[in-house]
Amino acid sequence: MKPIKAFAAILILVFAATAVNAAQDFQTVSMPGAVVYFIQPVDKATLKNPVTVKFGLKGMGVAPAGVEKAGTGHHHLIIDAPLPPMDENIINDSNHLHFGGGQTEVTITLTPGEHTLQLLLGDQNHLPHNPPVFSKRITITVSD
Repeated sequence: MKPIKAFAAILILVFAATAVNAAQDFQTVSMPGAVVYFIQPVDKATLKNPVTVKFGLKGMGVAPAGVEKAGTGHHHLIIDAPLPPMDENIINDSNHLHFGGGQTEVTITLTPGEHTLQLLLGDQNHLPHNPPVFSKRITITVSD
């Protein structure tokens, strides 16, 4: 490899490592052993609309978005989608619902059929904690 190409390759690697570290520097640290989970519904439940979803959290507290307080975060409900990137702000769309007011439950209407639900805790800026705090993905079926 020519010296210029080798130098360019090294610069790219250094930049990439710095970018990853910079993203981690902005992430709020989660509390050791923190767990987010579904109180309701349970995995494999068959339900009718509207569906009430209750969020549980152990080892951390709930605070609204925009409030910077150690050991806290707010819930995001992921519907029929994989977890988002853990080093980026959580998007806000029909598959990624934000509960920045500190809500711990929601009643939603889903189309009939099978759906996956997962919870992800976000910090004051809707960024997953480091390490991220997310629930097991559950599957529910909504009947007519």
